[in-house]
Amino acid sequence: MELDDAYANAAYIPDADGFLARWPQEAADFRGHMDAEGRARLGLIYGPSPRQALDLFLPQDDPEGLLIFVHGGYWLRFDRSFWSHFAQGALARGWAVAMPSYDLCPVVRISDITRQVARAVTLAADMVAGPIRLAGHSAGGHLVARMLAKAMVPKHVSHRFAHVMPISPLSDLRPFLRTSMNADLRLDEVEAIAESPMMQHVPDIPVTVWVGAEERPVFLDQAQWLVKRWNCGHHVAPGRHHFDVIDPLRDPDSGMIATLLDT
Repeated sequence: MELDDAYANAAYIPDADGFLARWPQEAADFRGHMDAEGRARLGLIYGPSPRQALDLFLPQDDPEGLLIFVHGGYWLRFDRSFWSHFAQGALARGWAVAMPSYDLCPVVRISDITRQVARAVTLAADMVAGPIRLAGHSAGGHLVARMLAKAMVPKHVSHRFAHVMPISPLSDLRPFLRTSMNADLRLDEVEAIAESPMMQHVPDIPVTVWVGAEERPVFLDQAQWLVKRWNCGHHVAPGRHHFDVIDPLRDPDSGMIATLLDT
């Protein structure tokens, strides 16, 4: 369909298949290490379906707070098992990290996924004290931005939100009506508007929209649309594309981690 190529990432990323092959093995190795140290709480259930579960990774000492990372995949693919190793940077800085999975389209709709993530955020918040910082990549960027909508999560949780970082987010879902993905997403105009973060009220907590300079033009646009609507922070990472833009989450000394945890 009209916008299929615009939203195609892998076709324009060198060694895209290599990323998809490495991520799950690196994540599994990391989980095994954390589990052996007694610092992993795996498969914590937050809802009735098998995919409604999260993994919680704990730092060496009492947590400074909680980072929740929500994965992407166009609401159609992946689960938390691909991304565990991206908890490394925040853990090294003393933060607990929660990573939820969620049901995928077409089994559910995007609005259902949003509500599932809100329940996952609430469960994780009840398990770790202190400030909460949210990060999400691509469709996960959409989902963490949606957590800032009014009444999305209980007030005792939202009052703890300290910083939100949508990474390469999808902020306006209306273009997906013109992609072949919509056969599975099943968006209509009403849901696309309701689920678009740029249509929400402007949040009153720090937000930084992070995007790679080498991403597809529509992702630069999607990021800019949210920045303009929310009048929030914006970082365009030089040399980064849609797959490696999240690599700095693994580095406790990266600018991404500093922005996420220190501001």
